[in-house]
Amino acid sequence: MTATATQNYVLVHGAWGGGWGYDRLRDDLIAAGHRVMVAQLTGLGTRAAELHPGITLTTHIEDVLAQIAAAGFDRFVLAGHSYGGMVITGVAARIGARIDALVYIDAFLPQHGQSLWDLTGEWEHAHYIDSQKFTPGAVAPLPGLEHPLVTRHPLLTLIEAVRIDDPAQAVANRTYIFASAWPHTPFPRFRDMVRDDPAWRYHELACSHDVMGDCPEDLLAIMLAL
Repeated sequence: MTATATQNYVLVHGAWGGGWGYDRLRDDLIAAGHRVMVAQLTGLGTRAAELHPGITLTTHIEDVLAQIAAAGFDRFVLAGHSYGGMVITGVAARIGARIDALVYIDAFLPQHGQSLWDLTGEWEHAHYIDSQKFTPGAVAPLPGLEHPLVTRHPLLTLIEAVRIDDPAQAVANRTYIFASAWPHTPFPRFRDMVRDDPAWRYHELACSHDVMGDCPEDLLAIMLAL
């Protein structure tokens, strides 16, 4: 049997969620002999007590950069789910030359100067504003994404744009995973952008937005194939 080289994986969760969403994938990757760092974003998940209105997208990008440094990962695969696509895009813009592969798991795929607000529509915008009337700066989960562990999400992360200034940081190995069974998905625009682009690896899974929970074996196979 040929030994498999150990790979480092960095996993970034989505809005309202936490690192717990990656428990199964983390354990499966570790069982396969790899090292995994699940990012803990300020104000969310295990750090929900730190939630405050001043948290920005840059805050979360810098969280991930600091945690990569603390883990001692020189090179790694970087994956983001949903809002995590905004974060990993910002991380790649800083240290893309160290990233072996970039994986968008049913996630936002912004271009330079785009915020998550720019990539969503009137329904989401109304929710972002209305749901934090009595909790300024803290947005409630979108209808349909409720879960006992989810928390409110910092508004400023949704309106700060991504900066992609240095072409030298571009990651050549890029994968997009589209969940086709989520009825309210905002991601068809990204599916259409990448599925016929030879610069991307494209996968379509018949599951809800909870790709990690609905299709764990398929997701693991995709991650290991990187």
